[in-house]
Amino acid sequence: MNSEATLNQLKLTLPEGQMPSSYGVYFKNTLVALCHALEDHILEQPDEAAATTAKPLVLVTFQQGKWYLQEADRYQDIAHRSEQIAIAAVPDSGFGDHATSKLANVDLIDLNSDDPLIQEWNLIILAPGYASMVLCHELSDDDYRSDSIPNTDVERKFYGLWTFARKPVEAAAQILIDRMRPYNAPLCDQLMERFNALQQSPVKGTTDLSGVVSRVVNYLQSSQQQLVTVNRQTRELWELEGQASKLNRNLAANKLQAFLSMAQKIDRRDPFNPVASLQVSALAETLGQLLDLPTLQLRRLRLAGLLFRIGLAEAPKEFFQQTSDQLDQASLVFWRDRAALGGQLLSSMPELAPISRIVTHQLEYWDGSGTPDGLKAEAIPIESRILGLVAHFQELTEPRGERAAMTLGEALAACENLSDRNFDPKLVDSFSTVIRLAEMDMLQLPQRPSQQPTVWLEDIRPQSPNDTEQSMPREITP
Repeated sequence: MNSEATLNQLKLTLPEGQMPSSYGVYFKNTLVALCHALEDHILEQPDEAAATTAKPLVLVTFQQGKWYLQEADRYQDIAHRSEQIAIAAVPDSGFGDHATSKLANVDLIDLNSDDPLIQEWNLIILAPGYASMVLCHELSDDDYRSDSIPNTDVERKFYGLWTFARKPVEAAAQILIDRMRPYNAPLCDQLMERFNALQQSPVKGTTDLSGVVSRVVNYLQSSQQQLVTVNRQTRELWELEGQASKLNRNLAANKLQAFLSMAQKIDRRDPFNPVASLQVSALAETLGQLLDLPTLQLRRLRLAGLLFRIGLAEAPKEFFQQTSDQLDQASLVFWRDRAALGGQLLSSMPELAPISRIVTHQLEYWDGSGTPDGLKAEAIPIESRILGLVAHFQELTEPRGERAAMTLGEALAACENLSDRNFDPKLVDSFSTVIRLAEMDMLQLPQRPSQQPTVWLEDIRPQSPNDTEQSMPREITP
């Protein structure tokens, strides 16, 4: 860990034995969950209470500028319930263009690219009645074993801690303000004035933190559930592969057949939408053909459609019986991360790397507010953009719990309302052509893809320096 890191300076500042017991190594998802748990305590304060009680001071640094638009929206609400917020991020994080940065009590600090702070992700909350924080610093490549360097966002690890103990929080706040001082000394003077005022403010009664503690526990359990889910899914994959190997000695083909079997199992568990994978694959292929995608991309898109829900292999039955607004908080976190979970599972098979990429990014949004990486516009793979659009459309055309199925026109209108926000507007226009033709009975929407495996995999053998053509897929007939 960098010696200048806030986390390291806190460790050196605190007396021996007073470092919070939560200090350790965390996955990124866990730290996101912890930050949301602490922020939720601010957001839960009613407007009338926020107007009459002392508001908190909030200090934030966003590691490597990973400022997703949904976080900016979230901080707009947090700002209304806070006395002052200071946010440190790289200049191109996108926050400077967001409405939240224009609020009078929000200050943005543009970090230099060589400042070690860009490796940190910190949240410090100081109020008269309570204090809380999450501090973390990303592991460097040297900190990982050579065989465990993360390939996906969810695999990234951080040194970190979280605590409600006031003394460590106050010590960390002073360290962070000092680290911000070279950028904006007058602002840091204001922050220290607010900090000193909070220290001197008499505390009337004890703030009830039972709610935020409960959220922390729930978020941690949810984060752990996701890791356990991946492990369970992997075990199930090997069990299914063992069964398939009796019929075919081609190990790679058996792995893919095992994934396809898992996808079929998920569809069978869904009483409202038992053919989702077939229909999504077919619609994605149709839109890809309309866009004249090359054959290789169409094959990848078709297979990604069949596997787009594989991240839900261990999902509770409520996922298939309730709409998203009826799910509890832990289930919503799982639901939000389903694409990343699916991509992580598929990444266990190198031959499916392009498919894993498509599935992972299907919930990225055109405006950059999606997950897991906040990709924006054409930075999102075209196959992922297609998959996300047709999957949303297909889901709306089937019932879900108390929600009735929409007509083709109604589902298309819902997608059009999200054009230029969630979905690529050009894709929506092209897709609307297909649906309008279907409404006029001039085209019948396909119910299954044109080809169902015939298993094919990417040829990932390294090319020689003399090779000039891209590696082509190889057919494997089980």
